[in-house]
Amino acid sequence: MLAIVRIILVTFCSILICIFGLLYCLFTPRNPRHVSTFSRWFGRMSYLFGVRLEVRYPEGFTHGKTCIYIANHQNNYDMITASYVVQPRTITVGKKSLLWIPLFGPLYWITGNLLIDRNNNIRAHETLTKIVNIIKNQNISIWIFPEGTRSRGRGLLPFKTGAFYAAIAAGVPISPICISNTSNKIKLNRWSNGLVIIEILTPIETSSYNLKEAHNLRKECQKIMQKKLDKLNAEVTQLES
Repeated sequence: MLAIVRIILVTFCSILICIFGLLYCLFTPRNPRHVSTFSRWFGRMSYLFGVRLEVRYPEGFTHGKTCIYIANHQNNYDMITASYVVQPRTITVGKKSLLWIPLFGPLYWITGNLLIDRNNNIRAHETLTKIVNIIKNQNISIWIFPEGTRSRGRGLLPFKTGAFYAAIAAGVPISPICISNTSNKIKLNRWSNGLVIIEILTPIETSSYNLKEAHNLRKECQKIMQKKLDKLNAEVTQLES
């Protein structure tokens, strides 16, 4: 019964957010400030799933500082976890097929996010060039899931290099975001689904790297994130045991 109530409430709230967002954004379409606004609205639905979010920031963290955010991509529940910490003037990069999701797809586009065709290498390269130009000319941060797909309980998958090329080319730091495990954690018929910790790590400067060293930057970031995720998952397990 609880699962049915949750599905109805989440569906209703999602439709309401999308319709209102589409109407609101018609007045200022593709404005990057919309992304964090409506992302946080989706993030607040974590309460409907019985999930308690704990967000941690590094010392001296400045909201809105231009960078490339990278985060682990787990499953559909990223909509209520990752979305909660999308920072002001940050746009995300998603696959082109998102556009065809009823209501959500058009909202994703009109708020200013970027769509990429991962099956077309030429278009993907053009998107990377566009990302660099946006960062340099508009002072906008970019959010990328470097795994390129949802891990679905397989742990942190190997990173693709695009985000790291873009960060070096644009001359901005990489800001990793680690989200503790949600795979097989959330049960719709369970009232409380426990704690999820989201931690934004200290930005990693890219000024000492050149484009040929993007692979080294990728490996460094993956190592840092894997270590932090292991720590967060162990902490959550201990707190909930």
